[in-house]
Amino acid sequence: MNQILIICGPTATGKTKLAVSLAKKFNGGLISADSRQVYQGMDIVTGKDLPAGRQDKPAGVKIFGYDLVKPDEDFSVAHFINFAQPLIIKLQQQNRLPIIVGGTGLYINALLKPIPTLNIPPSPSLRRRLEKNSLKQLQTALKKLNPDRFNQMNHSDQNNPRRLIRAIEVAKVGSNRQSLNFKHDALLIGLTASVKILDQRIVDRVNQRIKAGARQEIESLLRQGYSKKLPSMSAIGYREWPDVAKWIQAEQQYSRRQLTWFKKIPGLHWFNINQPNFNRQLANLISAWYTK
Repeated sequence: MNQILIICGPTATGKTKLAVSLAKKFNGGLISADSRQVYQGMDIVTGKDLPAGRQDKPAGVKIFGYDLVKPDEDFSVAHFINFAQPLIIKLQQQNRLPIIVGGTGLYINALLKPIPTLNIPPSPSLRRRLEKNSLKQLQTALKKLNPDRFNQMNHSDQNNPRRLIRAIEVAKVGSNRQSLNFKHDALLIGLTASVKILDQRIVDRVNQRIKAGARQEIESLLRQGYSKKLPSMSAIGYREWPDVAKWIQAEQQYSRRQLTWFKKIPGLHWFNINQPNFNRQLANLISAWYTK
Protein backbone atom coordinates (compact mmCIF):
# COMPACT_ATOMS: atom_id res chain seq x y z
CA MET A 1 0.00 0.00 0.00
CA ASN A 2 1.50 3.33 -1.08
CA GLN A 3 -1.51 5.54 -0.45
CA ILE A 4 -1.21 9.01 1.06
CA LEU A 5 -3.89 11.55 1.84
CA ILE A 6 -3.09 15.25 1.40
CA ILE A 7 -5.12 17.97 3.09
CA CYS A 8 -4.18 21.40 1.77
CA GLY A 9 -5.62 24.81 1.03
CA PRO A 10 -5.34 28.38 2.27
CA THR A 11 -4.70 29.40 5.84
CA ALA A 12 -7.56 29.48 8.37
CA THR A 13 -9.65 26.75 6.72
CA GLY A 14 -9.32 24.26 9.58
CA LYS A 15 -6.99 21.80 7.82
CA THR A 16 -5.35 20.40 10.95
CA LYS A 17 -8.64 19.99 12.84
CA LEU A 18 -10.04 18.04 9.89
CA ALA A 19 -6.87 15.96 9.55
CA VAL A 20 -6.99 14.99 13.23
CA SER A 21 -10.55 13.69 12.86
CA LEU A 22 -9.61 11.78 9.70
CA ALA A 23 -6.56 10.26 11.41
CA LYS A 24 -8.83 8.84 14.10
CA LYS A 25 -11.31 7.50 11.55
CA PHE A 26 -8.76 5.96 9.15
CA ASN A 27 -5.91 5.03 11.51
CA GLY A 28 -3.74 7.78 10.11
CA GLY A 29 -0.47 9.46 10.99
CA LEU A 30 -0.24 13.22 10.54
CA ILE A 31 2.72 14.95 8.90
CA SER A 32 2.78 18.74 8.91
CA ALA A 33 3.65 20.40 5.60
CA ASP A 34 4.12 23.88 7.03
CA SER A 35 7.43 25.67 6.55
CA ARG A 36 6.85 27.86 9.61
CA GLN A 37 5.93 25.19 12.13
CA VAL A 38 9.25 23.34 11.87
CA TYR A 39 10.90 25.86 14.22
CA GLN A 40 11.19 25.24 17.94
CA GLY A 41 9.68 27.90 20.17
CA MET A 42 7.68 29.43 17.34
CA ASP A 43 4.32 28.04 18.34
CA ILE A 44 1.63 30.66 18.86
CA VAL A 45 2.28 32.95 15.91
CA THR A 46 2.67 30.04 13.48
CA GLY A 47 -0.56 28.46 14.70
CA LYS A 48 0.57 25.05 15.90
CA ASP A 49 -2.42 23.20 17.31
CA LEU A 50 -1.06 22.76 20.80
CA PRO A 51 -3.06 21.56 23.78
CA ALA A 52 -1.90 22.39 27.28
CA GLY A 53 0.95 20.17 28.37
CA ARG A 54 1.87 18.36 25.16
CA GLN A 55 3.08 20.21 22.09
CA ASP A 56 2.55 17.69 19.33
CA LYS A 57 -0.59 15.75 20.24
CA PRO A 58 -3.74 17.76 19.63
CA ALA A 59 -6.72 15.63 20.66
CA GLY A 60 -4.40 12.69 21.24
CA VAL A 61 -3.09 12.48 17.65
CA LYS A 62 0.63 13.08 17.17
CA ILE A 63 1.67 15.51 14.45
CA PHE A 64 5.08 14.82 12.96
CA GLY A 65 6.97 17.81 11.59
CA TYR A 66 6.69 20.26 14.47
CA ASP A 67 9.86 21.60 16.16
CA LEU A 68 12.42 20.00 13.85
CA VAL A 69 15.05 22.76 14.03
CA LYS A 70 15.99 25.82 16.06
CA PRO A 71 15.03 29.24 14.68
CA ASP A 72 18.61 29.94 13.55
CA GLU A 73 19.01 26.65 11.67
CA ASP A 74 18.36 26.09 7.98
CA PHE A 75 15.31 24.20 6.78
CA SER A 76 14.48 23.84 3.11
CA VAL A 77 12.18 21.81 0.90
CA ALA A 78 15.02 19.27 0.63
CA HIS A 79 15.07 18.91 4.43
CA PHE A 80 11.32 18.40 4.40
CA ILE A 81 11.48 15.67 1.76
CA ASN A 82 14.32 13.90 3.56
CA PHE A 83 12.24 14.00 6.75
CA ALA A 84 8.85 13.14 5.29
CA GLN A 85 9.62 10.34 2.83
CA PRO A 86 11.06 7.79 5.31
CA LEU A 87 8.24 8.63 7.72
CA ILE A 88 5.60 8.04 5.03
CA ILE A 89 7.13 4.63 4.25
CA LYS A 90 7.23 3.74 7.95
CA LEU A 91 3.56 4.64 8.43
CA GLN A 92 2.59 2.62 5.36
CA GLN A 93 4.53 -0.39 6.67
CA GLN A 94 2.51 -0.08 9.87
CA ASN A 95 -0.71 -0.19 7.80
CA ARG A 96 -1.43 3.39 8.76
CA LEU A 97 -2.57 6.08 6.36
CA PRO A 98 -0.03 8.94 6.02
CA ILE A 99 -1.94 12.22 6.08
CA ILE A 100 0.01 15.25 4.88
CA VAL A 101 -1.57 18.45 6.16
CA GLY A 102 -0.48 22.01 5.56
CA GLY A 103 -0.41 25.08 3.42
CA THR A 104 3.15 25.16 2.10
CA GLY A 105 2.52 24.35 -1.54
CA LEU A 106 6.19 23.86 -2.39
CA TYR A 107 6.49 21.03 0.16
CA ILE A 108 3.40 19.26 -1.13
CA ASN A 109 4.38 19.70 -4.76
CA ALA A 110 7.84 18.30 -4.08
CA LEU A 111 6.27 15.15 -2.62
CA LEU A 112 4.08 14.68 -5.66
CA LYS A 113 6.63 15.70 -8.30
CA PRO A 114 10.24 15.17 -7.14
CA ILE A 115 12.57 18.04 -7.99
CA PRO A 116 15.55 16.67 -10.00
CA THR A 117 18.12 18.92 -8.29
CA LEU A 118 16.77 18.34 -4.79
CA ASN A 119 19.37 15.72 -3.89
CA ILE A 120 22.31 17.92 -4.91
CA PRO A 121 23.68 19.06 -1.55
CA PRO A 122 24.98 22.57 -0.86
CA SER A 123 28.71 23.17 -1.05
CA PRO A 124 29.71 25.59 1.73
CA SER A 125 33.22 26.16 0.33
CA LEU A 126 31.87 26.95 -3.14
CA ARG A 127 29.25 29.27 -1.67
CA ARG A 128 31.86 31.16 0.33
CA ARG A 129 33.91 31.74 -2.83
CA LEU A 130 30.90 32.77 -4.89
CA GLU A 131 29.60 35.18 -2.24
CA LYS A 132 32.67 37.33 -2.87
CA ASN A 133 31.63 37.84 -6.49
CA SER A 134 29.57 40.73 -7.82
CA LEU A 135 26.13 40.23 -9.31
CA LYS A 136 27.52 40.64 -12.81
CA GLN A 137 30.24 38.06 -12.15
CA LEU A 138 27.65 35.56 -10.91
CA GLN A 139 25.48 36.15 -13.96
CA THR A 140 28.45 35.65 -16.28
CA ALA A 141 29.51 32.46 -14.49
CA LEU A 142 26.05 30.90 -14.79
CA LYS A 143 25.74 31.92 -18.45
CA LYS A 144 28.98 30.05 -19.18
CA LEU A 145 28.06 26.98 -17.12
CA ASN A 146 24.40 26.65 -18.10
CA PRO A 147 23.05 29.37 -20.41
CA ASP A 148 19.69 27.59 -20.70
CA ARG A 149 19.21 27.69 -16.93
CA PHE A 150 20.03 31.41 -16.85
CA ASN A 151 17.55 32.13 -19.63
CA GLN A 152 14.84 30.13 -17.86
CA MET A 153 15.15 32.30 -14.73
CA ASN A 154 12.82 35.24 -14.38
CA HIS A 155 14.19 38.77 -14.11
CA SER A 156 14.03 38.77 -10.32
CA ASP A 157 15.99 35.51 -10.01
CA GLN A 158 18.57 36.65 -12.56
CA ASN A 159 19.29 39.56 -10.24
CA ASN A 160 19.17 37.56 -7.00
CA PRO A 161 22.71 36.56 -5.87
CA ARG A 162 21.42 33.72 -3.67
CA ARG A 163 19.43 32.15 -6.52
CA LEU A 164 22.35 32.57 -8.92
CA ILE A 165 24.76 30.93 -6.47
CA ARG A 166 22.45 27.92 -6.08
CA ALA A 167 22.09 27.61 -9.86
CA ILE A 168 25.89 27.70 -10.26
CA GLU A 169 26.24 25.14 -7.49
CA VAL A 170 23.81 22.77 -9.23
CA ALA A 171 25.53 23.29 -12.58
CA LYS A 172 28.98 22.56 -11.12
CA VAL A 173 27.96 19.49 -9.13
CA GLY A 174 25.90 18.23 -12.03
CA SER A 175 22.21 17.46 -12.30
CA ASN A 176 22.76 13.95 -13.62
CA ARG A 177 22.11 12.33 -10.26
CA GLN A 178 18.95 10.29 -10.22
CA SER A 179 16.00 11.96 -8.57
CA LEU A 180 14.16 10.00 -5.94
CA ASN A 181 11.64 7.60 -7.40
CA PHE A 182 8.91 7.94 -4.84
CA LYS A 183 5.47 7.61 -6.35
CA HIS A 184 2.27 7.67 -4.38
CA ASP A 185 -1.35 6.83 -4.86
CA ALA A 186 -2.35 10.23 -3.54
CA LEU A 187 -5.80 11.60 -2.81
CA LEU A 188 -5.69 15.39 -2.67
CA ILE A 189 -8.24 17.33 -0.67
CA GLY A 190 -8.39 21.12 -0.80
CA LEU A 191 -10.34 23.18 1.72
CA THR A 192 -11.64 26.60 0.73
CA ALA A 193 -14.24 29.26 1.47
CA SER A 194 -15.27 32.63 0.10
CA VAL A 195 -12.71 35.43 0.37
CA LYS A 196 -14.99 37.31 2.77
CA ILE A 197 -15.24 34.34 5.13
CA LEU A 198 -11.52 33.58 4.93
CA ASP A 199 -10.64 37.20 5.67
CA GLN A 200 -12.84 37.23 8.78
CA ARG A 201 -11.49 33.88 9.98
CA ILE A 202 -7.97 35.30 9.66
CA VAL A 203 -8.92 38.38 11.68
CA ASP A 204 -10.39 36.17 14.40
CA ARG A 205 -7.40 33.85 14.41
CA VAL A 206 -4.82 36.63 14.67
CA ASN A 207 -6.73 38.12 17.60
CA GLN A 208 -6.83 34.70 19.26
CA ARG A 209 -3.07 34.33 18.86
CA ILE A 210 -2.48 37.73 20.41
CA LYS A 211 -4.60 36.73 23.40
CA ALA A 212 -2.72 33.42 23.60
CA GLY A 213 0.60 35.24 24.04
CA ALA A 214 2.03 36.14 20.63
CA ARG A 215 3.79 39.20 22.06
CA GLN A 216 5.42 37.21 24.86
CA GLU A 217 6.56 34.55 22.38
CA ILE A 218 8.19 37.09 20.06
CA GLU A 219 9.88 38.91 22.93
CA SER A 220 11.18 35.61 24.30
CA LEU A 221 12.73 34.70 20.94
CA LEU A 222 14.41 38.10 20.69
CA ARG A 223 15.75 37.80 24.26
CA GLN A 224 17.27 34.45 23.32
CA GLY A 225 19.24 36.25 20.61
CA TYR A 226 17.26 35.23 17.56
CA SER A 227 17.54 38.14 15.15
CA LYS A 228 14.58 39.44 13.18
CA LYS A 229 16.83 39.09 10.13
CA LEU A 230 16.74 35.28 10.34
CA PRO A 231 14.68 33.49 7.63
CA SER A 232 12.55 31.92 10.36
CA MET A 233 11.68 35.33 11.80
CA SER A 234 10.50 36.54 8.41
CA ALA A 235 7.43 34.32 8.86
CA ILE A 236 4.13 36.19 8.81
CA GLY A 237 3.35 37.65 12.23
CA TYR A 238 6.93 37.88 13.44
CA ARG A 239 7.91 40.09 10.53
CA GLU A 240 5.00 42.51 10.96
CA TRP A 241 4.96 42.69 14.76
CA PRO A 242 3.87 44.87 16.54
CA ASP A 243 1.66 46.16 13.72
CA VAL A 244 -1.39 43.87 14.05
CA ALA A 245 -3.15 45.42 11.04
CA LYS A 246 -0.15 44.57 8.84
CA TRP A 247 -0.08 41.05 10.26
CA ILE A 248 -3.73 40.53 9.36
CA GLN A 249 -3.22 42.01 5.89
CA ALA A 250 -0.18 39.80 5.26
CA GLU A 251 -2.12 36.66 6.29
CA GLN A 252 -4.99 37.61 3.99
CA GLN A 253 -2.66 38.24 1.06
CA TYR A 254 -0.91 34.93 1.76
CA SER A 255 -4.23 33.04 1.69
CA ARG A 256 -4.89 34.40 -1.81
CA ARG A 257 -1.45 33.29 -3.00
CA GLN A 258 -2.07 29.84 -1.53
CA LEU A 259 -5.36 29.55 -3.41
CA THR A 260 -3.64 30.51 -6.66
CA TRP A 261 -0.89 27.93 -6.04
CA PHE A 262 -3.15 25.02 -5.12
CA LYS A 263 -5.56 25.64 -7.98
CA LYS A 264 -2.71 24.73 -10.34
CA ILE A 265 -2.42 21.22 -8.86
CA PRO A 266 -4.34 18.74 -11.04
CA GLY A 267 -6.72 16.24 -9.50
CA LEU A 268 -7.34 18.20 -6.31
CA HIS A 269 -10.83 17.71 -4.83
CA TRP A 270 -12.11 21.00 -3.42
CA PHE A 271 -14.51 21.25 -0.48
CA ASN A 272 -16.08 24.48 0.75
CA ILE A 273 -15.93 24.44 4.55
CA ASN A 274 -19.16 26.41 4.79
CA GLN A 275 -21.21 23.96 2.75
CA PRO A 276 -23.49 21.69 4.82
CA ASN A 277 -22.38 18.06 5.14
CA PHE A 278 -18.99 18.72 3.51
CA ASN A 279 -17.36 16.54 6.19
CA ARG A 280 -19.59 13.59 5.34
CA GLN A 281 -19.03 13.97 1.60
CA LEU A 282 -15.29 14.16 2.15
CA ALA A 283 -15.27 11.05 4.37
CA ASN A 284 -17.27 9.14 1.76
CA LEU A 285 -14.72 10.07 -0.91
CA ILE A 286 -11.85 8.85 1.25
CA SER A 287 -13.67 5.63 2.18
CA ALA A 288 -14.20 4.79 -1.50
CA TRP A 289 -10.51 5.41 -2.26
CA TYR A 290 -8.70 3.98 0.76
CA THR A 291 -7.59 0.35 0.77
CA LYS A 292 -6.76 -0.80 4.29
